[in-house]
Amino acid sequence: MTGFWENILVETAARYSVVILGTIVFLAIFEFVTSYRNWQEIKNGNLAVAMATGGKIFGIAIVFRYAIEHNNSLLEMIGWGTFGFILLLLGYIIFEFMTPSIKIDEEIGHGNKAVGLISLLISVGLAFVIGASIGGV
Repeated sequence: MTGFWENILVETAARYSVVILGTIVFLAIFEFVTSYRNWQEIKNGNLAVAMATGGKIFGIAIVFRYAIEHNNSLLEMIGWGTFGFILLLLGYIIFEFMTPSIKIDEEIGHGNKAVGLISLLISVGLAFVIGASIGGV
């Protein structure tokens, strides 16, 4: 049975499944944190929310990519992926705090594409920084 778990196809399927589940859970947490309903706003054509949400999805994927690359076990990958997500979430909160003249959450919810784009780029940029420093160091 040990050979089964060491098969590259099985490992890939396991990592893939974990990343999909993690992405769903982490997006649900982001949904709870934001004042707007992501998927409803996207359905209504709010491009700012789509960009911000896309940045979060891409950011989560980048973090998990590095967690997979630098860790041999599934549990380590999950741990580092979760830690990376927490840092991404913290980055989102800091972004809101560092811009007191702009209510980031409200602007994105109201469809401000410029703020949505900046949110996307912050998520992706932070994910590369987080990913470069997590796991397997």
